[in-house]
Amino acid sequence: MFDPLADIITPRLVLRLIPEEVMAACLSHQLEQAVRLFGTEIPAEMLEDMSGLEYGRKQLEADSAYLPWSARAMVSKAEDIVVGMIRFHSLPNPEYLQQYVPDAVEFGYEVFSRYQRQGYAREAAGAVMVWAETNFNIHHFIASVSPDNEASLKLISSFGFDKIDEVMDEVDGPEYVFLRAVPF
Repeated sequence: MFDPLADIITPRLVLRLIPEEVMAACLSHQLEQAVRLFGTEIPAEMLEDMSGLEYGRKQLEADSAYLPWSARAMVSKAEDIVVGMIRFHSLPNPEYLQQYVPDAVEFGYEVFSRYQRQGYAREAAGAVMVWAETNFNIHHFIASVSPDNEASLKLISSFGFDKIDEVMDEVDGPEYVFLRAVPF
């Protein structure tokens, strides 16, 4: 039986939902408490830009159904350490994406500097798209990427995303919007 809150397992990663109490500890800059609660090493870099955790907490406060779609830590199986995060920005089919395509979901990711360029973002992104397609019948994925982020532009392109828009994000500045349609 499918459990939407269960870990998503890849060859090198465990994509584990970040519990609210761990989010709260991180947002309060209490890294040691977050590590104790999560049971896995969390690099200090996680506390440098917490806009994703703040956004996720607001989404959860607004609708508890968002939980399976919220922030997941990318935990390295080999090192038992969080190497990054990945999350969906909302539940599927949010109003803000309907201008592009119905029944889509947007996701974003961050890999901490020590672990970049090792394929973790690719592994996590592929896994969450398969998870959403297999378990929720999602066939449209959106990703917004800074025009200066060459690694993410290359990654998104390799998954077959097509550029469909350019927007100005209030937090991140200019972004290209990409769409991937998984064949039915």
